[in-house]
Amino acid sequence: MMKKWLAILIAEVLAIGVIGCNTETKKDSYTVGICQIAQHPALDAATQGFIDAINAELPGKVTFDNQNASGETANCATIVNGFVSKKVDLIMANATAPLQAAASATDTIPILGTSVTAYNVALDIDNFNGTVGGNISGCSDLASLDDVAKMIQEWFPADKYPKVGYLFCSAEPNSRYQIDELDKRLKAAGYESTEYAFADSNDIASVTEKATQEVDFIYIPTDNTAASNTETIANVTIPKKFPVVAGEEGICKGLGLCTLSISYYDLGYATGKMAVEVLTGKKNISEMPIGYADAAKKYEPDVCKEFGIEPPEGYTAIEK
Repeated sequence: MMKKWLAILIAEVLAIGVIGCNTETKKDSYTVGICQIAQHPALDAATQGFIDAINAELPGKVTFDNQNASGETANCATIVNGFVSKKVDLIMANATAPLQAAASATDTIPILGTSVTAYNVALDIDNFNGTVGGNISGCSDLASLDDVAKMIQEWFPADKYPKVGYLFCSAEPNSRYQIDELDKRLKAAGYESTEYAFADSNDIASVTEKATQEVDFIYIPTDNTAASNTETIANVTIPKKFPVVAGEEGICKGLGLCTLSISYYDLGYATGKMAVEVLTGKKNISEMPIGYADAAKKYEPDVCKEFGIEPPEGYTAIEK
């Protein structure tokens, strides 16, 4: 008799669990926390694309708690811990530092990253197979580094411009990853390289100045600190007509000559569509592979004109 009663009880508990899951996927409203590392055009566009995608599919059903860490990594932890306390339905981490903070803060609330270059580097994952697992997925802003190397060779062939300088923030692991991987390709193509790392915005100008005195051109990866300080870099390079290749369009505008860049709005939009699938229970976030966006070859028309450089065929002008 006891066994029969216990079996009935277990069946009832399981039934309640199933009902609870079904109810959870049919909520009338959701709260999504957004943590963006800093304000600059690329990340702003990704956040807007994310919001637009969700509103298009769940109109009026989602409340966004959109917060900016103002470039301070420590602020990311404060923001995402606040989201956890509020028991938001999903966290969107815009850039590496917010993703790392969110991963440390919760292993239950779904986390979607965007504008993150390499998830395996950001989350210290060995033998990465394209899916993070657990409560984390998202989209990467990494363009093909093979194609970046080819682009550099088109604009600055190694026999004429053998010395490349990498300008990046030493505190950003994804910048480190891009440079290490690109350097393998450029050295194989005959280039010499020098790293010019700055700790924060305070020494960008002096580090950039040093680079312009020692190398033939600079490459800047998709680096958030650099993206937030493009004017400082341009104030050094533009008067000298010193060539810069940029990792993304936002950095390239008014500063670089060319870029192999994704649309950060489209990247955010793709992440937003993933969020809808997670929120509505259509997909399990632990099984969702990291998404990637197509990249386009672009040039900065004003800088090219000022430098007297004609872009190679196949490049599209960056729109103002």
